[in-house]
Amino acid sequence: MRENPASPSLGAGRDGLGDEGGGARGAQVDARDIRDQIFAGLGERTFAASLRAMAPGVLAGVEAAERRAAGLGLRVEWAYAEGEWLPAGAEIARLVGRAKAIALGEECLLGCLGKASGIATAARRAAELAAGRVRVVSGAWKKMPPELKEMVRRAVQVGGIPFRILDEPFLYLDKNYVRMLGGIEAALAAVRGLEGVRVVQVRGEEAPIAEETVRACRSGAGVVMVDTGRREDAVAALEAAAPYPSVRIAFAGGIRLEDIPALADLGVHILDIGTAIVDAPLLEVQLDVLRD
Repeated sequence: MRENPASPSLGAGRDGLGDEGGGARGAQVDARDIRDQIFAGLGERTFAASLRAMAPGVLAGVEAAERRAAGLGLRVEWAYAEGEWLPAGAEIARLVGRAKAIALGEECLLGCLGKASGIATAARRAAELAAGRVRVVSGAWKKMPPELKEMVRRAVQVGGIPFRILDEPFLYLDKNYVRMLGGIEAALAAVRGLEGVRVVQVRGEEAPIAEETVRACRSGAGVVMVDTGRREDAVAALEAAAPYPSVRIAFAGGIRLEDIPALADLGVHILDIGTAIVDAPLLEVQLDVLRD
């Protein structure tokens, strides 16, 4: 196992045993942690605990879990590295620490690993279904709360797909830029002279998708993003862009993982998959204190 040495001091726990523990009593706030009283008789005694994956999946969230463990004074030995496949029942890591640290670790470490690993597992599945025939990305991290953005981005990458529509620099003109700038041609004209591939979103708001695609191609778009979720719109855009071989067609909107092979068959260049990846079920992780 790979060991992560941690600070010897325990981090400050939050009030009470759970979300409803502790808190205000009368006019005063009780800042004590009831766990200190519960575990007082154990002194400096340490315990070992096992973190196990209860279902198969891709391990992610290790860095965040390590930071949390270090803050709690837990010593962690990892049996798997981030990005590795976990069989069901696999022991991910072994923890050693005092009772309060173990109890607090159960509250936070499972969350660090479970949600990130669920996203990474869905991303890995998407990459497998794409089989190199279409670029699959997941840009929905932008819609996450600020405190979750980095976790989601990292988990998507760990799973094996990018979180950006292109690897190279690009300028993304979404529907609101297009509306505010006065249409597809006007929006692309506004970024003329700026560095980066022009990516413009089409939704059939000004004209049929095929016509909007042609307008975008003629106005300098490098990628036309068909953000409607309707397969017939992807087909229309591909046909309209055929005379412009340098233009790539991207597609988004309610795409399920099982849709990937058929969309790749159509010849779509890029699929942006949101909910099916970032809202993937968490990978259940369990912490068990080991008996002496």
